[in-house]
Amino acid sequence: MEGMLSRSIGMFAFALWDRQERALWLARDRMGEKPLYYGWQGNAFLFGSELKALAMHPAFSDEVDRGALALMLRHTYVPSPYSIYAGISKLPPGSFLCLRDGAREVEPVRYWSLAEVAESGASHPYAGSPHDAMDLLEQRLDTAVRRQMMSDVPLGALLSGGIDSTIIVAMMQAHSSQPVRTFTIGFDEEMFDEAPHARHVAGRLGTDHSELLMSAKDALSLIPHLPEIYNEPFADSSQLPTHLVMRLARSQVKVALSGDGGDELFGGYSHYLNYPMVWRRRYSMPLMVRRMIGAGIEFLPVGAINLASRSLGRFSGGELLGDKVRTVGARLREFENFDDLYVAQRRVWGDAAGVVIGSSIPENIFDNRSRWPEIRERASRMMAMDGLIYLPDCILVKVDRAAMAVSLETRAPFLDKEVVELAWSLPEGFKLHAGQEKWLLRRLLERYLPDPLVDRRKQGFSVPLDQWLRGPLREWAEGLIATDRLHREGFFDPTLIATAWRRHVEGQANLANQLWSVLMFQAWSETRASWKTGEKVMSFG
Repeated sequence: MEGMLSRSIGMFAFALWDRQERALWLARDRMGEKPLYYGWQGNAFLFGSELKALAMHPAFSDEVDRGALALMLRHTYVPSPYSIYAGISKLPPGSFLCLRDGAREVEPVRYWSLAEVAESGASHPYAGSPHDAMDLLEQRLDTAVRRQMMSDVPLGALLSGGIDSTIIVAMMQAHSSQPVRTFTIGFDEEMFDEAPHARHVAGRLGTDHSELLMSAKDALSLIPHLPEIYNEPFADSSQLPTHLVMRLARSQVKVALSGDGGDELFGGYSHYLNYPMVWRRRYSMPLMVRRMIGAGIEFLPVGAINLASRSLGRFSGGELLGDKVRTVGARLREFENFDDLYVAQRRVWGDAAGVVIGSSIPENIFDNRSRWPEIRERASRMMAMDGLIYLPDCILVKVDRAAMAVSLETRAPFLDKEVVELAWSLPEGFKLHAGQEKWLLRRLLERYLPDPLVDRRKQGFSVPLDQWLRGPLREWAEGLIATDRLHREGFFDPTLIATAWRRHVEGQANLANQLWSVLMFQAWSETRASWKTGEKVMSFG
């Protein structure tokens, strides 16, 4: 099995029954593009690609794992190997397991390790020139694109207008005799709307482009379906536009290529540049001084700063300036080392175990530094951690579940094994250079598009969730987190939730992401009872 898996290409999750050996094999692809759950429930060993399928088995217990729920509140998703249900685990990416007849214990085995690939690349980096690296990257990425364009059904691409999706579409168009069908989502609020840029890129590349404008009304109509789509609580709010763009794409094609993975492999997030720079400038400052400065920053009027920043335009990642300022202030106060700063950047609720009644945070890679890849460069260490956790457990979950809900197959050429291994062999300076993220990818894209389109700042796939919760989604939200309901259900501390909600709606703080995690669990909890009987069957097309 291990030899076969080492030669495998692409995304998969499968089960294999060996009749002769009376052994069950489960395996999952290297980067975690496809899901696979498993676990003992009484005397039954259950496995499947959807939790709601497991929930229909008579032996299934729907007990919520409160430790996993606390992790979900902390990060907006349930990180592997946990699932929201007690006794059910996720098979980690790049792993397989074997359950032999009569055995009870199962332990996943790695057949490929992203951590080892990253460590090897960091300790023995590519020695050639940036130009040679660009040629090699173009060759491998182009090969992956051509391979993933093979299809006997209509094919297209998701195009946000960002570096990653644009380079994928540019390569697709170079190999297509017809305009590639491309799809994007826009918003009726200009500061969150990437559609005009995607439209401009599509025009320059000559694609057959379609776009959909999303409003708060669209979000409200989609929210009741989210538990069915994601199977377990999932609270990255970009799940809303992601599902809508998948629905748009599925109206014309059955397969869509995407640029997922480019940020984590080539340094696309602003914190890869900003956090090491801030830390270098501040590390010599005594902790007490940093705490005093941070406390002062946190007293600044967030609402007023946000209002001013809206008139100037959005900041990277969808976060407004006032929220960024308060976040930086909090981080200056708290941390004694750089890794703590990174972990906090990937947290939403600081004391999530205090919010979830009867919970404690279980062992996890964020808190166990001995499990981190041994990489000296700070930005590369963040990229490796994001590739190990954030990419498979958040980004790919969001994309895969949204697409599968409308029977759309998505493919990500950046996650091809040869591309991933090359990316991790490249020096950090090829990715982050001259104050730019994704420097090498930008230079490669210049072979297809002119500079002004290449050097545009990353915008992200964010929604104005803070405003929606104070406006069109307010009644829905208040019904889910009503104090008497929280007391009755017993998962969350009603006082803490009520305080967070009041501060948010009054504009004292932007707690949209924290509250969205609670709301997504509440919405999921309402829906899951129907899975046991198989009552609810929905169409999302």
